Amino acid sequence: MKRLLEEPHGLEKLLQPETVLESSLLALAEFRHGLLWGEPRFGHPEGKVALHVREVLDNIDLIPGLPGFQRHQLRLIAFAHDTFKYAEDRSRPRDWQKHHGRLARRFMESYTSDEAILDVIETHDDAYYAWLAGRHGEQAPSEKFKSLDMLLSRMDYCMQLYYLFFKCDTQTGDNTQAPLKWFEREVASIEVIPIRELI
Repeated sequence: MKRLLEEPHGLEKLLQPETVLESSLLALAEFRHGLLWGEPRFGHPEGKVALHVREVLDNIDLIPGLPGFQRHQLRLIAFAHDTFKYAEDRSRPRDWQKHHGRLARRFMESYTSDEAILDVIETHDDAYYAWLAGRHGEQAPSEKFKSLDMLLSRMDYCMQLYYLFFKCDTQTGDNTQAPLKWFEREVASIEVIPIRELI
């Protein structure tokens, strides 16, 4: 798959856009740059963001009985969620306004008005941060956005969509499955769906 990205129209062949909007995003230089960014690292041995997005899209296709509209939402979230990692501020202390999820949300506001899509893009890592904070007995990175209670309060209106994306995103690469198992135990409002066998 890595070689595919070196071919003409490699991103299109890899990600197989299904809608006019997905195709339009892949035609944007800034978006393409983000998808082609990345080196192999913990959690993402595949390296390039586009290869991770392909794994997430494959997981979406494994969700049993997924309604078409929700599939469209999840695909759009997958396309955008990590595409702005290259632009993220990694200085310490972190500026959470420049987290890649926040940057992706701002970008996507020009392309969709679906609040559920935008909110999941923005907060897609927050369940992981809440798990991490609880595991280490620390304050969450941002008390406003990174605690489980605040995440549940904010995302209650689309919690199943959030969960499905979190699962599809987590069950990729060599990500630890502990945050996902924890989330499925802690959040009573979701319907747990099997996608891949948890390790």
